Amino acid sequence: MCAAAMAHAQNATAGTATTSSITADQLVRLERAETKLKDWPNLGRYREANSKLAPPAKGERRVVFMGDSITDSWKLNEYFAGKPYINRGISGQTTPQMLIRFRPDVIALQPKVVVILAGTNDLAGNTGPMSVESIEDNLRSMAELAMANGIRVVFASVLPISDHNKNRDGVAIIRSTLRPPDKILALNQWMKKYAEENKQGYLDYYSAVVDDKGFLREDLSADGLHPNAKGYELMKPLAQQAIDAALKRKVK
Repeated sequence: MCAAAMAHAQNATAGTATTSSITADQLVRLERAETKLKDWPNLGRYREANSKLAPPAKGERRVVFMGDSITDSWKLNEYFAGKPYINRGISGQTTPQMLIRFRPDVIALQPKVVVILAGTNDLAGNTGPMSVESIEDNLRSMAELAMANGIRVVFASVLPISDHNKNRDGVAIIRSTLRPPDKILALNQWMKKYAEENKQGYLDYYSAVVDDKGFLREDLSADGLHPNAKGYELMKPLAQQAIDAALKRKVK
């Protein structure tokens, strides 16, 4: 057997051995990772829905909610029945991903207002290490894009997290390691200041859901991160008030 043929056979054997050593779970994870790499910002998630969405009707006060899992899980059609509110949240996302999809998932939909709830997954490093300053830069860029297109901006505060909860095995879920409360506060303070300086809106969920220890109230979440039905019910009027206030402002 020639050297080239022997090398090919050895490579094929090694490849077979490598493939056979991958478990079904590992294969699923690899396929999932490949899919994510092919569409890192997940532009495909709402592509079809966006294409089917008609332009706003005359007098329609369309609002887009941009965010991560907290937005994604919020059933806007139930909590804001009859309102032209569009959910464009994607679970696990960070601000750089949202910034990439901001044009097709927000601007192209021609809303009067965009409510942006983002930052907690950046702090947790979902897409790599992120400083508070980098998160602020991405939020600022989204706000600038919105304002340049006549869309009023409402920055929603990052919700507090909690170390109160336990998993199914009774082990405490420690959220504060990945999402330090002091960084959440710093990010919220920046958003509030930016909104004031640029005559945009700041939606303070944080103050309404925080307990005396600086954590997300135990009765408002099952995992110390995401609101439960009671939490969303508490957030609903705050969001509506912020939207109503935004609609009264003149477009810059």
